[in-house]
Amino acid sequence: MANHGVRDHQSVVLRLIVFCAFAIWFGCVPAYADKRVALVLGNSAYKSVPKLANPASDAGLIGGMLRKAGFDSVDIRQDLNASEMRKALREFGGRTRDADVAVIYYAGHGMEVDGTNYLIPTDAALETDTDVYDEALPIDRVLVSIGPAKQLRLVILDACRDNPFAKTMRRAVASRAIGRGLAKVEPTSPNTMIAFAAKAGSTASDGDSRNSPFAMALVEHLPKPGLDLRKAFGFVRDDVLKNTGGRQEPYVYGSLGGDDVPLVPAKPAAVAGPQANPQDSVRRDYELALQAGLREAWEAFLQTYPDGFYANLARVQLKKIAAEEERATATEKARLAEQEKVKLAAERAHKVELEKAAAAAKAAEDARIAADKQRQIELAKAEAAERDRKAAEAAAAKALAEKQAIEKGAAEAAAKQSADRPAVEAESKKVAGLSPPPSAPLAVDVSRSVQLELRRVGCMKAEPNGDWSETAQRSLALFNKYAGTKFDAKLANVDVLDALKAKPGRICPLVCERGFRADGDACVKITCRAGYRINEDNECEKVQDKKPVARQVPKAPDESRKSAETAPTKPQAAGQILCTSAAGCRPVRKGCHLSSGGVGQSEICP
Repeated sequence: MANHGVRDHQSVVLRLIVFCAFAIWFGCVPAYADKRVALVLGNSAYKSVPKLANPASDAGLIGGMLRKAGFDSVDIRQDLNASEMRKALREFGGRTRDADVAVIYYAGHGMEVDGTNYLIPTDAALETDTDVYDEALPIDRVLVSIGPAKQLRLVILDACRDNPFAKTMRRAVASRAIGRGLAKVEPTSPNTMIAFAAKAGSTASDGDSRNSPFAMALVEHLPKPGLDLRKAFGFVRDDVLKNTGGRQEPYVYGSLGGDDVPLVPAKPAAVAGPQANPQDSVRRDYELALQAGLREAWEAFLQTYPDGFYANLARVQLKKIAAEEERATATEKARLAEQEKVKLAAERAHKVELEKAAAAAKAAEDARIAADKQRQIELAKAEAAERDRKAAEAAAAKALAEKQAIEKGAAEAAAKQSADRPAVEAESKKVAGLSPPPSAPLAVDVSRSVQLELRRVGCMKAEPNGDWSETAQRSLALFNKYAGTKFDAKLANVDVLDALKAKPGRICPLVCERGFRADGDACVKITCRAGYRINEDNECEKVQDKKPVARQVPKAPDESRKSAETAPTKPQAAGQILCTSAAGCRPVRKGCHLSSGGVGQSEICP
């Protein structure tokens, strides 16, 4: 009885610790088990076209709504240029790797070119239609950033405004299509939704107030606890149609499963009545510590419950926290070592000191990389442990329910209680005997993301399909060659994706056909000046002048006949006869001769 009282007291203390941790960590916002992250972008101050009135304020409104809804991380960015937008998406992609729900909201100018949608940064000029490939961000880049999220990926585009760039843009290709508004999008990954402020091919209204009708409707309906997203966006559509007089109809692309998928989970109902399973109090304390996610909470839990299934799970969680702390420490050491190296270089320190600083920086960076990999391993172990815990709890609850149903007909409560106790104790021993599950890899399919990045840096020409085929492996080997990396080409993982995302532009050289040369990301025809031609090395070389070959030009028939008539001939032998139509025939005079050739004959005397 004394031990039982001590354990109850420790359980109360644990709950107080966890409650205080919640008060500090989460404030007054209700805590949810799922991790939810969001990135909010609003571009208003464009440099080449007139400023937009609403996007910056719309971004602030949506970001505030998501924070009040209890999101773990909400990053609000406004008026970003191209490099800043790429950096924001890259950093957000890192936060989605361990997230269950990821949301990106963008307000600003957008454009559709040849069926592909692009988000336009504030520094874009877009003088020609081909500039969009260099100065804007395709929607696929946004989808890559939210790809790792496990349960829900949501992109909201308030970018269907009337686009001023299209009116001044010169067409490099006359047949290239530049649409009005944005084009229809069909996401290829499951549990992905893309919401447009206006239906594909139409434009959206900014409205007459500080915020657009679409943004105000989103704030009204999305944060309702337990409301399925499909219904929420249906209500948004109804409100926008009503407030714009039917001129603007929001539209949603993508699909979700059969279960309700709310942006904000419903508040859990209070559990009434006593719990049949003694393990339930241990489970409740474990889940409280899990929501707190603090080292102090797990240490208090283990002091109260040092043995059993949940104690083993708690130790897995402690290892994950230790790995995260080690990673943070290693990252800070690497940063300080790099600063010291840069400082010594700037002060022109001695070579020995510079070499020592460089070695220290390299060692710190290696330690950071090792700590990050260890963190990923421990995170995978913790996630796998949580999956097995839920499965074990469900099996135990099902077994207990079946046992209670069989024994429900017992007449006496005392007999029923004595029959239930052995079954409950056996089930408790079964659960307590379970060991922590082995390490499992993160359930994130990064193959397609890696293929998209390989295509962006010019190392892959094939369309990304998520299948890590020989073509994809050759593309990664090509990236290793030109980027100086040593990744295993047979495997697409998060490290490869990070290395690819860190490259701002083309890595693999552009290969063109004979007669063409690489110019940026395009092949242009080689034009040689007069007197030059393209040789086998695809270069212009001078045409070599050949000496004229003397040859006899045949004479015309008339000239040949004339020369034959006038050419001198040797004197003919005596006795030759000259015949003419006028005088008849007579012997040739001595010392004369007949002409050769021609029509008729004549006598030539010197």
